[in-house]
Amino acid sequence: MSPPKPKGKTSEHLRSALPLILELVRPRRGMLALGFLLVMINKVCGLVLPGSTKFLVDNVIIKRQTGMLEPLVLAVLAATCIQGITSFALTQLLSKEAQRLIAELRRRVQEHIGRLPVGYYDSNKTGMLVSRIMTDVEGLRNLLGTGIVDFTGAILLAFLSLAILLWTSPVLTGMALAFIAVFAFGLQKAFSRIRPIFRERGKINAEVSGRLTESLAGVRVVKGYHAEAQEAQVFSGGVERLLQNVLRTLTAISVMSFSATVLMGLVGAMVMYVGAREILSGTLTLGGFTMFTAFLAFLVAPVFQMVGVGTQLTEALAGLDRTQEVLRERPEDEDPRRTRTVGPVEGRVSFERVTFAYDPGKPVLHDVSFDAQPGTVTALVGPSGSGKSTIISLLAAFHQPEEGAVLIDGQDLSTVRLDAYRPQLGVVLQETFLFDGTIRENVAFARPGATEEQILEACRTARVDEFAERFDGKYETVVGERGVKLSGGQRQRVSIARAILANPRILILDEATSSLDSESEAAIQEGLGYLMRGRTTFVIAHRLSTIRRADQILVVEEGRIVERGNHESLYALHGRYYDLYTRQHGVDANLFLAPGEGGKEPESEEQIRLRGAAPLTAASLLRGGVA
Repeated sequence: MSPPKPKGKTSEHLRSALPLILELVRPRRGMLALGFLLVMINKVCGLVLPGSTKFLVDNVIIKRQTGMLEPLVLAVLAATCIQGITSFALTQLLSKEAQRLIAELRRRVQEHIGRLPVGYYDSNKTGMLVSRIMTDVEGLRNLLGTGIVDFTGAILLAFLSLAILLWTSPVLTGMALAFIAVFAFGLQKAFSRIRPIFRERGKINAEVSGRLTESLAGVRVVKGYHAEAQEAQVFSGGVERLLQNVLRTLTAISVMSFSATVLMGLVGAMVMYVGAREILSGTLTLGGFTMFTAFLAFLVAPVFQMVGVGTQLTEALAGLDRTQEVLRERPEDEDPRRTRTVGPVEGRVSFERVTFAYDPGKPVLHDVSFDAQPGTVTALVGPSGSGKSTIISLLAAFHQPEEGAVLIDGQDLSTVRLDAYRPQLGVVLQETFLFDGTIRENVAFARPGATEEQILEACRTARVDEFAERFDGKYETVVGERGVKLSGGQRQRVSIARAILANPRILILDEATSSLDSESEAAIQEGLGYLMRGRTTFVIAHRLSTIRRADQILVVEEGRIVERGNHESLYALHGRYYDLYTRQHGVDANLFLAPGEGGKEPESEEQIRLRGAAPLTAASLLRGGVA
């Protein structure tokens, strides 16, 4: 069991949650006021039946005052009808409003998470974020639903009952209050122990959901490695941890329920013994005793409700704690430094002595500087993990440099409002992500207001029409989760069409043709050429032959730019780019030139070995290929 929180920790969390609770409740204060009014009417009407027992026994039965019988019965019937009507109204009013509250809070949390920086997603699993949005807010219905209002009504009824009990028998009331006070103190201690368990449950549930989400999304990898049993074991372990957490909670609740039952037995036995002696001594009438026992139930009822409602509220506050943890995260577009609004950008990009680290003290970029003029193509090459994608992330404003600056048209990108910059940015990633919608919806994602002709034109330019027209549903064909119903090349074409439709000023192509075979790649080169025309383009390329015409090529190794230039100048250096190029192609590029133009005979494997380059093999490509 998790260690108990220090005394006052629950109230501390309640105080921290109070601003959010008030913010949620304030627009509904009129509805809540009506709810509490209905509760008061409901509870007062509930007093009529037990209150009438004294007059029924003492006056009607013992003193034979039969004229009081009909008024008593009518009063009880009227009170019961009013109680039923107010109960129905409360359920309709509060339960439905509680569901609206949950929907509103889910929308709010999802919108807030969507505005958080990329680094937050890198640090938190998808399943955890889904749990924050869908599960943690569920318990909040008890802050507005019938649970808390009923409990508040029961407290009100308990105070009314206490006044009547004190009037009827101060001795019996004092003894009952002593038992209840002891039990209430025990409940407070119990809830201080249960709350950490609920917080832990939310964490475990998020972890289990996250791993399950990953496992289902990666089902082809799981099956490809025949790892079904391994994933089942991991999931089973998570479910077992969740089960043990629930069992600990149930044990604590069972102890509280047992204690409440014992309390009721002790109070009942005490009332029977002392009440009988008071009746025999003449200090209490039989009707008064009957009414006392009925009202005593109203006094004790909130104690029993504290076990159920208190547990619900504890779970709700734990969920609210986790929700607030997310809402406290500052959205990336609320950075106080981002005050500049830019118009259409020209596309002049400069990195000035940029250093960046994902983890403090472990920089992945070191003093990176380069310029890219508007309308030019800059290619980034180098081994996997060299820092190419990090440069692109900084350009996309997913992260900010620790030192130096990224400039767009001479303005520090860290000071530019993202809602003005990001719409002018287009990205085609190696891992193409498509939503579980139609081809048309995925293309139009970049520009929801685009016309039908603009969408079709983008599809034609990216050669999406070549396969979409063959489907029965054509552009209304559903592509499946992550585009699973399309081939890799088809998904990439849809992604390129999406970028064409966005009409960006700065374009990022991260292995944009890596999923295409040679025929498909050749088919969309025209589309890519159109997409890159007049735009500042950054290309991360695996196939070095695709970037030979780039205006500048940056060779990145271990977070540093070790070479820069165009293909011809870099190749002539016989440096790192030369090694990468010849290793990938297995031959010297000069072999494609005529002997009079500087061509030479192919090198033998021995000659390649002597100059330090490995012969072209699958293993050498894996070791030395670029990504």
